[in-house]
Parts: sequence; structure tokens; C-alpha cells
Amino acid sequence: MGKSSTTLNPAFNGEVTSLPGGEHLNSCFACGACSGICPVSQAIPEFDPRKIIHMIRMGMKERLLTSDMLWYCSGCRSCVFVCPQDVSFADIMGAVSKLALREGYVSEETLIEKGKAAKVERDLCVACLTCVRSCPWEIPKIDFLGVATIDAEKCRACGICVEECPANAITLNESQDERLIAACGIK
Repeated sequence: MGKSSTTLNPAFNGEVTSLPGGEHLNSCFACGACSGICPVSQAIPEFDPRKIIHMIRMGMKERLLTSDMLWYCSGCRSCVFVCPQDVSFADIMGAVSKLALREGYVSEETLIEKGKAAKVERDLCVACLTCVRSCPWEIPKIDFLGVATIDAEKCRACGICVEECPANAITLNESQDERLIAACGIK
């Protein structure tokens, strides 16, 4: 049974291509190089960059933006180096995830819960600036109350600040992809 036209949003492709990072989406000719090199798709077969691009082109906005699949991309950028069309699937995933946040399909709390962003326990933070100095992306900031904050939308969930925090004030949940990989028995 096919999808009804009411579940498809033909403008979704245009929305994505108008976002920073999504500009080259329509250059994709579905060669599959991104899917072949993607370490996440090797561990989690449901995550297939070529299928995700196809979902965008088909207008499957709600299905993609509400899917956990959206958050599996590790941002390793392996796909970027093998793409013959310079599509940059990793940047497309960044653009689509920002769209999901902006349009309320996911909240910052959900990102923290899924292990896609670190969280500062405000009562434990001593504002020592270790997180600010150790983050290579300059994401942690000290707010007007003198406590570290982390922008969940920008956080890369790398765990550096978590490991470096001397007060153990920063936490990072185990990500869903790590749980799936563990469930599959992949080491």
C-alpha cells in the first residue's frame, strides 16, 4: 500500500536545500558511496544515508523528523570524503536536525536524554572554566550566574567536557546508537 498524499510534504526538499548544509542535496545521484562508507550504517542497518536523502526528496518530513534515525549520525564525515558530487550528507543531517529542533519535533531535553548533548548539573558546577577551555568547539559558556551552560543544539556529544570536569558536574547519557550497537553484540 502506498503513502497517501496527505502524509507527504513536497516542499520538504526545498526546505532542506534552503538551509545551511543542505544546499547540495539535489546534486546527489544515489550512488551509495555514503552508505557504503558510513560506520553507523554498518552497525545499524536501518540508518542508510541514501535512504534518508530519498526520504527528504519524497517529502517524508514528519516521518524523518520524528524518527530516532535522525540522531544516529555520528558526524564522523566519512561520507563527505567519498561523495563524487560533494553532497556532504553529514551537513544535511546537521541541517535536518536543526530543522527538527526549530519546528518542535524534538526538544533540547530529548537530545540530552538520547545522549546527543551533554548537560551541566548547575548545583555541582564551580565555574572553574575547565569545560570552556577543553571543548574544541567552544560550546560550553559561563552564564550571568557564573555557571557553565551547554547549548544542546550545538553540542557534539563527544564527552570531552564530561571527562575533564573536576567537579563531575557535566553528564552525557549513553546514546541510543551505543545502546543499539551493544544490543547487537558489536564491539
